[in-house]
Amino acid sequence: MGLAMKKAIAEFIGTFALVFIGCGTVVVGGMATGPTAITELAIALAFGLSIVAMAYGIGQISGCHVNPAVSFGVFAAGRMTLEEMLTYWLAQVAGAIVAALLLYLILSGKASGWNGALGQTTWGEYSTLSAFIFELIGTFLFLVCILGVTQRGAPVELAGIVIGLTLAAIHLVGINISGSSVNPARSLGPAIVGVAHNPDALKQIWLYILAPLLGAGAAGYLFKSGVLAAETVIPVRGEGVSDVPPAASAPREPKSRRR
Repeated sequence: MGLAMKKAIAEFIGTFALVFIGCGTVVVGGMATGPTAITELAIALAFGLSIVAMAYGIGQISGCHVNPAVSFGVFAAGRMTLEEMLTYWLAQVAGAIVAALLLYLILSGKASGWNGALGQTTWGEYSTLSAFIFELIGTFLFLVCILGVTQRGAPVELAGIVIGLTLAAIHLVGINISGSSVNPARSLGPAIVGVAHNPDALKQIWLYILAPLLGAGAAGYLFKSGVLAAETVIPVRGEGVSDVPPAASAPREPKSRRR
Protein backbone atom coordinates (compact mmCIF):
# COMPACT_ATOMS: atom_id res chain seq x y z
CA MET A 1 0.00 0.00 0.00
CA GLY A 2 1.33 3.43 -0.95
CA LEU A 3 2.19 6.04 1.64
CA ALA A 4 -0.47 8.46 0.34
CA MET A 5 -3.19 5.83 0.83
CA LYS A 6 -1.92 5.01 4.33
CA LYS A 7 -2.10 8.68 5.26
CA ALA A 8 -5.62 9.00 3.85
CA ILE A 9 -6.82 5.95 5.79
CA ALA A 10 -5.22 7.28 8.98
CA GLU A 11 -6.91 10.67 8.54
CA PHE A 12 -10.24 8.97 7.85
CA ILE A 13 -9.96 6.92 11.06
CA GLY A 14 -8.76 9.88 13.13
CA THR A 15 -11.55 12.20 11.99
CA PHE A 16 -14.07 9.40 12.43
CA ALA A 17 -12.92 8.95 16.04
CA LEU A 18 -13.12 12.69 16.77
CA VAL A 19 -16.68 13.04 15.47
CA PHE A 20 -17.91 9.71 16.81
CA ILE A 21 -16.58 10.30 20.33
CA GLY A 22 -17.02 14.06 20.51
CA CYS A 23 -20.44 14.41 18.90
CA GLY A 24 -21.58 11.16 20.50
CA THR A 25 -20.79 12.63 23.90
CA VAL A 26 -22.73 15.79 23.07
CA VAL A 27 -25.86 13.85 22.13
CA VAL A 28 -25.81 10.90 24.53
CA GLY A 29 -24.68 13.00 27.48
CA GLY A 30 -27.19 15.68 26.62
CA MET A 31 -30.05 13.21 26.90
CA ALA A 32 -28.90 12.01 30.34
CA THR A 33 -30.09 13.41 33.66
CA GLY A 34 -28.68 13.65 37.16
CA PRO A 35 -25.15 12.28 37.74
CA THR A 36 -24.93 10.85 34.21
CA ALA A 37 -25.58 14.21 32.53
CA ILE A 38 -22.71 15.68 30.51
CA THR A 39 -21.47 19.22 31.13
CA GLU A 40 -19.47 21.56 28.90
CA LEU A 41 -16.29 20.37 30.64
CA ALA A 42 -17.03 16.76 29.77
CA ILE A 43 -17.80 17.66 26.15
CA ALA A 44 -14.56 19.63 25.85
CA LEU A 45 -12.60 16.73 27.31
CA ALA A 46 -14.27 14.23 24.98
CA PHE A 47 -13.01 16.13 21.95
CA GLY A 48 -9.63 16.85 23.52
CA LEU A 49 -8.98 13.29 24.69
CA SER A 50 -9.98 11.84 21.33
CA ILE A 51 -7.28 14.04 19.77
CA VAL A 52 -4.75 12.79 22.33
CA ALA A 53 -5.62 9.17 21.53
CA MET A 54 -5.44 9.65 17.77
CA ALA A 55 -2.25 11.72 17.96
CA TYR A 56 -0.44 8.72 19.39
CA GLY A 57 -2.39 6.22 17.30
CA ILE A 58 -1.93 7.69 13.81
CA GLY A 59 0.45 10.60 14.34
CA GLN A 60 3.46 8.76 12.94
CA ILE A 61 1.53 7.95 9.77
CA SER A 62 -0.33 11.12 8.81
CA GLY A 63 0.48 13.63 11.55
CA CYS A 64 -3.08 13.32 12.92
CA HIS A 65 -4.51 16.49 11.42
CA VAL A 66 -8.11 15.14 11.47
CA ASN A 67 -9.21 18.68 10.61
CA PRO A 68 -9.18 20.46 7.21
CA ALA A 69 -8.19 23.71 8.93
CA VAL A 70 -5.15 22.05 10.50
CA SER A 71 -4.12 20.67 7.11
CA PHE A 72 -4.53 24.13 5.59
CA GLY A 73 -2.43 25.67 8.34
CA VAL A 74 0.29 23.05 7.81
CA PHE A 75 0.14 23.75 4.06
CA ALA A 76 0.37 27.51 4.67
CA ALA A 77 3.41 26.88 6.87
CA GLY A 78 5.10 25.11 3.96
CA ARG A 79 5.05 21.69 5.55
CA MET A 80 2.90 19.79 3.05
CA THR A 81 2.01 20.00 -0.64
CA LEU A 82 -1.31 21.08 -2.16
CA GLU A 83 -1.93 17.54 -3.41
CA GLU A 84 -1.39 16.12 0.07
CA MET A 85 -3.71 18.70 1.61
CA LEU A 86 -6.53 17.91 -0.82
CA THR A 87 -6.13 14.19 -0.14
CA TYR A 88 -6.32 14.88 3.59
CA TRP A 89 -9.44 17.00 3.11
CA LEU A 90 -11.27 14.23 1.26
CA ALA A 91 -10.36 11.66 3.89
CA GLN A 92 -11.32 13.95 6.78
CA VAL A 93 -14.74 14.88 5.38
CA ALA A 94 -15.44 11.23 4.54
CA GLY A 95 -14.51 10.16 8.07
CA ALA A 96 -16.78 12.81 9.59
CA ILE A 97 -19.75 11.80 7.42
CA VAL A 98 -19.35 8.10 8.14
CA ALA A 99 -19.05 8.80 11.88
CA ALA A 100 -22.26 10.88 11.77
CA LEU A 101 -24.04 8.11 9.84
CA LEU A 102 -23.08 5.47 12.39
CA LEU A 103 -24.08 7.76 15.25
CA TYR A 104 -27.45 8.19 13.56
CA LEU A 105 -27.81 4.41 13.25
CA ILE A 106 -26.91 3.85 16.91
CA LEU A 107 -29.02 6.68 18.32
CA SER A 108 -32.07 5.77 16.24
CA GLY A 109 -32.19 2.54 18.24
CA LYS A 110 -33.12 4.45 21.41
CA ALA A 111 -36.68 3.67 22.49
CA SER A 112 -37.54 7.31 23.13
CA GLY A 113 -35.99 10.69 23.86
CA TRP A 114 -33.72 11.10 20.84
CA ASN A 115 -34.86 13.91 18.55
CA GLY A 116 -32.43 13.42 15.66
CA ALA A 117 -29.64 15.62 17.01
CA LEU A 118 -26.07 14.69 16.06
CA GLY A 119 -24.10 17.38 17.84
CA GLN A 120 -24.44 19.88 14.99
CA THR A 121 -22.71 23.21 15.44
CA THR A 122 -24.88 26.32 15.21
CA TRP A 123 -24.98 29.75 16.81
CA GLY A 124 -27.97 31.64 18.09
CA GLU A 125 -27.46 33.20 21.51
CA TYR A 126 -24.48 35.14 20.17
CA SER A 127 -24.39 37.10 16.92
CA THR A 128 -22.96 35.87 13.64
CA LEU A 129 -20.00 38.20 14.11
CA SER A 130 -19.31 36.82 17.59
CA ALA A 131 -19.38 33.25 16.31
CA PHE A 132 -17.15 34.11 13.34
CA ILE A 133 -14.56 35.91 15.47
CA PHE A 134 -14.43 33.06 17.97
CA GLU A 135 -14.02 30.37 15.29
CA LEU A 136 -11.27 32.39 13.63
CA ILE A 137 -9.36 33.14 16.84
CA GLY A 138 -9.93 29.69 18.32
CA THR A 139 -8.52 28.01 15.21
CA PHE A 140 -5.64 30.47 15.03
CA LEU A 141 -4.61 29.68 18.61
CA PHE A 142 -5.06 25.96 18.00
CA LEU A 143 -2.69 26.10 15.01
CA VAL A 144 -0.17 28.21 16.92
CA CYS A 145 -0.07 25.39 19.46
CA ILE A 146 0.14 22.62 16.85
CA LEU A 147 2.78 24.24 14.67
CA GLY A 148 4.76 25.45 17.67
CA VAL A 149 4.83 22.25 19.67
CA THR A 150 5.87 20.22 16.62
CA GLN A 151 8.72 22.38 15.38
CA ARG A 152 12.42 21.98 15.97
CA GLY A 153 13.43 21.93 19.62
CA ALA A 154 9.91 21.38 20.97
CA PRO A 155 9.13 18.42 23.27
CA VAL A 156 7.59 16.32 20.50
CA GLU A 157 6.83 13.38 22.78
CA LEU A 158 4.29 15.54 24.64
CA ALA A 159 2.78 17.08 21.51
CA GLY A 160 -0.34 14.90 21.49
CA ILE A 161 -1.23 15.72 25.09
CA VAL A 162 -0.58 19.45 24.67
CA ILE A 163 -2.64 19.65 21.46
CA GLY A 164 -5.54 17.70 22.94
CA LEU A 165 -5.67 19.83 26.08
CA THR A 166 -5.48 23.00 23.99
CA LEU A 167 -8.50 21.88 21.99
CA ALA A 168 -10.38 21.14 25.20
CA ALA A 169 -9.57 24.61 26.55
CA ILE A 170 -10.76 26.26 23.34
CA HIS A 171 -14.03 24.33 23.53
CA LEU A 172 -14.60 25.45 27.11
CA VAL A 173 -14.64 29.05 25.91
CA GLY A 174 -16.55 28.57 22.69
CA ILE A 175 -19.24 25.93 23.24
CA ASN A 176 -21.81 28.53 24.25
CA ILE A 177 -20.67 31.08 21.66
CA SER A 178 -20.49 29.17 18.39
CA GLY A 179 -20.77 25.53 19.40
CA SER A 180 -16.96 25.55 19.18
CA SER A 181 -16.08 23.66 16.04
CA VAL A 182 -12.68 25.00 14.86
CA ASN A 183 -12.93 22.07 12.43
CA PRO A 184 -14.86 22.22 9.13
CA ALA A 185 -15.14 18.41 8.86
CA ARG A 186 -16.50 18.06 12.39
CA SER A 187 -19.30 20.50 11.51
CA LEU A 188 -19.93 19.31 7.96
CA GLY A 189 -20.45 15.60 8.71
CA PRO A 190 -23.25 16.01 11.30
CA ALA A 191 -24.77 18.91 9.32
CA ILE A 192 -25.17 16.75 6.20
CA VAL A 193 -26.41 13.60 7.93
CA GLY A 194 -28.69 15.46 10.33
CA VAL A 195 -30.07 18.02 7.87
CA ALA A 196 -33.66 16.80 8.35
CA HIS A 197 -33.49 17.49 12.09
CA ASN A 198 -31.57 20.75 11.97
CA PRO A 199 -31.40 22.38 8.51
CA ASP A 200 -29.90 25.53 10.07
CA ALA A 201 -26.65 23.65 10.68
CA LEU A 202 -26.15 23.19 6.94
CA LYS A 203 -27.23 26.77 6.19
CA GLN A 204 -24.65 28.07 8.67
CA ILE A 205 -21.86 25.72 7.58
CA TRP A 206 -20.12 28.51 5.63
CA LEU A 207 -18.98 30.08 8.90
CA TYR A 208 -17.50 26.81 10.20
CA ILE A 209 -15.53 26.44 6.98
CA LEU A 210 -14.42 30.01 6.28
CA ALA A 211 -13.49 31.23 9.77
CA PRO A 212 -11.32 28.20 10.71
CA LEU A 213 -9.50 28.30 7.37
CA LEU A 214 -8.72 32.00 7.80
CA GLY A 215 -7.46 31.47 11.34
CA ALA A 216 -5.36 28.46 10.36
CA GLY A 217 -3.93 30.24 7.34
CA ALA A 218 -2.87 33.21 9.46
CA ALA A 219 -1.06 30.94 11.93
CA GLY A 220 0.61 29.01 9.12
CA TYR A 221 1.84 32.24 7.55
CA LEU A 222 3.45 33.36 10.81
CA PHE A 223 5.44 30.13 10.95
CA LYS A 224 6.25 30.14 7.24
CA SER A 225 7.51 33.73 7.43
CA GLY A 226 9.66 32.86 10.44
CA VAL A 227 7.87 35.15 12.90
CA LEU A 228 6.96 32.22 15.18
CA ALA A 229 9.31 29.59 13.79
CA ALA A 230 12.20 28.31 15.87
CA GLU A 231 13.94 27.39 12.61
CA THR A 232 15.66 30.07 10.56
CA VAL A 233 14.17 28.57 7.41
CA ILE A 234 11.44 25.96 7.13
CA PRO A 235 12.44 23.70 4.22
CA VAL A 236 10.15 23.49 1.21
CA ARG A 237 8.33 20.15 1.18
CA GLY A 238 10.50 17.49 -0.38
CA GLU A 239 13.66 19.59 -0.35
CA GLY A 240 16.51 19.44 2.12
CA VAL A 241 16.54 17.92 5.58
CA SER A 242 14.24 19.02 8.37
CA ASP A 243 13.87 18.15 12.03
CA VAL A 244 10.17 19.03 11.87
CA PRO A 245 8.39 15.89 13.13
CA PRO A 246 5.53 14.00 11.46
CA ALA A 247 2.87 15.60 13.65
CA ALA A 248 3.42 18.88 11.83
CA SER A 249 4.95 18.02 8.49
CA ALA A 250 3.18 14.83 7.33
CA PRO A 251 6.45 13.73 5.64
CA ARG A 252 6.32 12.37 2.11
CA GLU A 253 8.77 9.54 2.67
CA PRO A 254 9.03 7.25 5.73
CA LYS A 255 12.76 7.87 6.00
CA SER A 256 12.17 11.56 6.73
CA ARG A 257 10.26 10.80 9.90
CA ARG A 258 11.89 11.69 13.15
CA ARG A 259 13.05 8.66 15.15
